[in-house]
Amino acid sequence: MTTIALFGAGGKMGCRLAKNLKGSRFQVSHVEVSDAGKARLSSELGIETVSADDALATAEVVILAVPDTAIGKVAAGIESKLKPGTMVIVLDAAAPFAGHLPERADLTYFVTHPCHPPIFNDETELAAKRDYFGGVAAKQHIVSALMQGPEEAYAIGEEIAKVIWAPVMRSHRVTVDQMALLEPGLSETVCASLLVVMREAMDECVARGVPKEAARDFLLGHMNVLGAVIFEETPGVFSDACNKAIEFGKPMLMRDDWKKVFEPQEIADSIRRIT
Repeated sequence: MTTIALFGAGGKMGCRLAKNLKGSRFQVSHVEVSDAGKARLSSELGIETVSADDALATAEVVILAVPDTAIGKVAAGIESKLKPGTMVIVLDAAAPFAGHLPERADLTYFVTHPCHPPIFNDETELAAKRDYFGGVAAKQHIVSALMQGPEEAYAIGEEIAKVIWAPVMRSHRVTVDQMALLEPGLSETVCASLLVVMREAMDECVARGVPKEAARDFLLGHMNVLGAVIFEETPGVFSDACNKAIEFGKPMLMRDDWKKVFEPQEIADSIRRIT
C-alpha cells in the first residue's frame, strides 16, 4: 500500500482530494495547520490530522495542496525530511516552472492539473451537470507531467492523479513547459480574459437598453452553437453575415501580435506574477 502525506488537507482543494482519496488503496496522513481546516476535515469527512513530522516519517508520496505562493516555502520547510525516492506531487505547473521546488535530484516531482468538466458533455444527472469544477460528480480530463524522476514513477503519479480528480476520462501526458502554456497561457491569459470581455459586452448591451435576462440568454445560447462549430463538436459552417462580422470584429478586439502571450518570456513573466 502506497503511503501519502497530504499537506493542506483542510483547505478548499485539500478537502476535495481528501474526500476522493478516502476509501482508495492509498494510506493517507492528513496535515493541516489551521484550526478551521482541522475542524472542516473532522466534521465533514471524519478525518483527524497528524503532524508534518509524523506524516513524513512514512510517506512515499507527498501532495502539496497549498496555494502557488506557498509551494516554495512549504517545500523548503520539509525538504530535509523527505527520504530519497519520495514523490512530491504539485497541483499546478506555476511553482515548479518558476523553480520553487528544492534542487534534489533524488526526489521525484510530478505535476498534475484538471482540465475541468468540458462544456460539451453527456452528463445527465443534476449533480454532475452542476459540478463545474470537477472532482465530485462530473467526468473530466486531466493533464500530468513527470518533471523529474525515473520513468516508471509516472504510472503511480498518474494513478494518484486519476483518484484525486475522479471521475476521469482522458489522461494526457505533457511536459511542465507545455502545462505552463495551457495555464496560465491558454486558460487564463486568453480564455479567462476573453470571457471577461464577453461579460462586459453583455453588460454594455444591458446598459444600452436590452433586458439583462434576454442578453444573457442570447449570449450563452450563441456561445453554445458557435463554440460547437468552431471546436468541431458538430459539423457546420457560419453564415456569410457571421463570417463578415468576424472579419470586422477580430481586428477591432485583438491586437495583431496577441499570440506573443505564448512566448517563453511572456509565460515566465506571467508565472512570476502568479507565484
